[in-house]
Amino acid sequence: METSEIAEHIHHGHHEHHPDRFRRFAAVYLGIVAMLLAIAALGGNEATKEMLSANIQAADTYAFYQAKNARQVIYETAADQLDLQLAAGTLPGAAADKAGALVKRYRDTAKRYESDPEKGEGKRELLAKARAWEARRNHADAQIPNFEYGEALFQIAIVLGSVAIVAASGWLIGLSAALAVIGVLFTVNGYFLLVPLGH
Repeated sequence: METSEIAEHIHHGHHEHHPDRFRRFAAVYLGIVAMLLAIAALGGNEATKEMLSANIQAADTYAFYQAKNARQVIYETAADQLDLQLAAGTLPGAAADKAGALVKRYRDTAKRYESDPEKGEGKRELLAKARAWEARRNHADAQIPNFEYGEALFQIAIVLGSVAIVAASGWLIGLSAALAVIGVLFTVNGYFLLVPLGH
């Protein structure tokens, strides 16, 4: 066999094995993109759960706050009415003493409703808790679009990669990889919110 024939044989052999090598590479690449899709989907699911849970907690805490506020108003109103009766002198001695004790108790209860650091159930503490839950809800809500964009890009990248295997097209794999890279950026941003997206 002459040198030119050997070279031609190697050349042909190289082309025969090139599509197989390309397909193997593409299959591994698609496996990686599928794994990234799963990570983005997991992040999106967790962010959605966190957003819904925090929204419920915030609503419940605000409802508790409103209930405390209503009770506080009732006690303050009752104390004011008793104060007026005491000031007018319309109550006999024993009743006046009892009314005075009630006024003090009502005022103390209303004050405790305003702030109760020991139990953490005063209006001031409840308002702080509700705002903390709102912050968690807003954070999770800001994460969700990132994961959604990431998932969409990974899915498109997988479709293009699958077509590239059938067509043995390098440029389709390149396009798929570019979309996958953007999907990675969105997914990373979903976890860390490095760049907030506008809604």
